[in-house]
Amino acid sequence: MAEPMLAVENLRKSFGALAATDGVNLEVREGETHAIIGPNGAGKTTLISQLSGTLRTDEGSIRFAGEDITELPAPERSRKGLARSFQITSIYREFTALDNVALAVQAHAGHSFRFWRPARADAALRDPARAVLEEVGLGARAELVAANLAHGEQRQLEIAMALATRPRLLLLDEPVAGMGTDESLRMVEFLATLKGSKTMLLVEHDMDAVFTLADRISVLVYGRIIATGRPEEIRANPEVRAAYLGEEA
Repeated sequence: MAEPMLAVENLRKSFGALAATDGVNLEVREGETHAIIGPNGAGKTTLISQLSGTLRTDEGSIRFAGEDITELPAPERSRKGLARSFQITSIYREFTALDNVALAVQAHAGHSFRFWRPARADAALRDPARAVLEEVGLGARAELVAANLAHGEQRQLEIAMALATRPRLLLLDEPVAGMGTDESLRMVEFLATLKGSKTMLLVEHDMDAVFTLADRISVLVYGRIIATGRPEEIRANPEVRAAYLGEEA
C-alpha cells in the first residue's frame, strides 16, 4: 500500500493536567476525505492546530508526504502543502474578496505584505486569485468588500484562500459552523466537488455533512481515537454509538 499523505503517531498535547490529545494515531490517504468527529472537548481543534503547526506538540510525530514535519513552524508546513481553514472565519474583512485571495497567493510565494500596495496591480497575483474565486463560486463577488459577504460566502472565501496556496492536504475545521440550512447545503455541495482532487481532513459536528462527504471517519473521545472506518462501519460501531453517536443516530 502507498505511504499515507499524513501519518500521525502517538500525538500528545496537555494543558496542565488536561490531556487534550492523548496518544493520537491517525493516517490520511492521498485523495481521500477523512473526517474527525467527537463530542465537545474531545480535542478535535487541538489536533488540527497541532497538525497545522499553530500549536506545538508535546510528544509524538507528524509525517506529511513521507517527511517528518513535527518541528516545522506553520508557515513552513503551508509551503510544503498543508492549508487550514478555521472554526471561526479568518479573513481580512476590510479587503475585497479578490484582495484576500491575492494576499494568500502572495504569502505562499514568500513575499512580504509590505509590498502589497503595488502588488494590487500584479497580474501574477490577481489572475490566479480570480481563478480560485471562480472555482469556489465567488467569481461574481470578487470586488465586494469581504465584510459585506454573507456568512456562508465568507466561509467559501476562507477556503478559497486556503486553495490559493495550492495545498496537497486541506485541513477544514468545522466548515459549516454557524451556517443556516441552505448555506450548509451549498458548502457541502462545493466540498463534494473537491473530493478526489484534494486530500481533505475534515473536523465537523454536522453529521449530515460528515456522512455525505467522508470516505473514512475517525472518532475522537477524550483525546483518543476510539475507531476509524468507513461511514457505514462507524454508524454501526456500538462503542462509537455509546460514546458519541447515540444522540445523533
